[in-house]
Amino acid sequence: MVELNEVGTETKNSVFGQIELMGHEQVVMCYDEPTGLKAIIAVHNTTLGPALGGTRMWQYASDEEALTDVLRLSRGMTFKNSIAGLNLGGGKAVIIGDAKTQKTEAFMRRFGRFVDSLGGRYVTAEDVNIRTSDIEYIAMETDYVSGLPEVVGGGGDPSPVTAYSTYLGMKAAAHKAWGNDSLEGKKILVQGVGQVGTYLVELLHKEKAKIYASDISPERLKHVSDTYGAEIVAGDKIYDLDLDIYSPCALGATLNDESISRLKCQVVAGAANNQLKDEKRHGLQLVEKGIIYAPDFLINCGGVINVAAEYEGNYQRERAYQKAEKVYGICTDILKKADDERITPQEAAMKMALERIEAMGRVKLPY
Repeated sequence: MVELNEVGTETKNSVFGQIELMGHEQVVMCYDEPTGLKAIIAVHNTTLGPALGGTRMWQYASDEEALTDVLRLSRGMTFKNSIAGLNLGGGKAVIIGDAKTQKTEAFMRRFGRFVDSLGGRYVTAEDVNIRTSDIEYIAMETDYVSGLPEVVGGGGDPSPVTAYSTYLGMKAAAHKAWGNDSLEGKKILVQGVGQVGTYLVELLHKEKAKIYASDISPERLKHVSDTYGAEIVAGDKIYDLDLDIYSPCALGATLNDESISRLKCQVVAGAANNQLKDEKRHGLQLVEKGIIYAPDFLINCGGVINVAAEYEGNYQRERAYQKAEKVYGICTDILKKADDERITPQEAAMKMALERIEAMGRVKLPY
């Protein structure tokens, strides 16, 4: 049974030590010499159903860094799928390498073979640097995949639904901070304007927010500046801006000792996974600074809602959006629970997710 262990930066050094700490059921190392594929699939918990979570491809500094990332991401999916009300467990995969140069049909299809070898315990989908075209190749080798293009009957890119649920969570946190959920005139920094971040910028632009943007890609920054009037902010200057809302939408761990000490905002609400470098310590630091934190695995759940709807069959994009709309109310409840129980919003969200897993665990065995 999954445990509510706070995970931080200092985990047990050994591979099995990390797995024990985070409570994983299975971790699979994948290697294929002909294609150069190196990947890790992590199945965290299958109490609610098969483990569903996307695959990301990244140039990790080391294999150890990749392992830590996939363990944290898959654990987060357990809580995300539970709090979203899905009958799915938590899993994730990472491919180690350069997405710009290494991805080929054979490369992605070989990864699909590894996914298929798990017999349905893990269902993959899109994440960082994986596109619908890659999903098509994976689907040639396994049925345990979701996120196919709409033209072939799939749900297409889940990024718009991820952005939408993040937007709703941001509005719920805004209501907590200012007594109403209007974002008009609010100064909002979106860190990371990839697919999800750009869709979020579009939603914020429609609500007439004052948008700032940061990204490692000059092309992406130019696009959101030219299209939505976003003001570009370079490097770590983002943490010194006078803001209303900081929205991390890139990779994780941007909420750490250094950044939190510099943050000048009242709300943190973004689409990135694992935003808190250390769940307990940095969650408390945000509370101590009077910053309202909308838990990441809750408010970014729109994407998994979308791919789950496709995997279940009879996909309808409108239905996915309807399910994502529940995020506003759940986030409101989480923030109230945190106040009532004098715990951090992260702890409140994890407790809510865990309660559902434990309740369902009494009536069914792991998948």
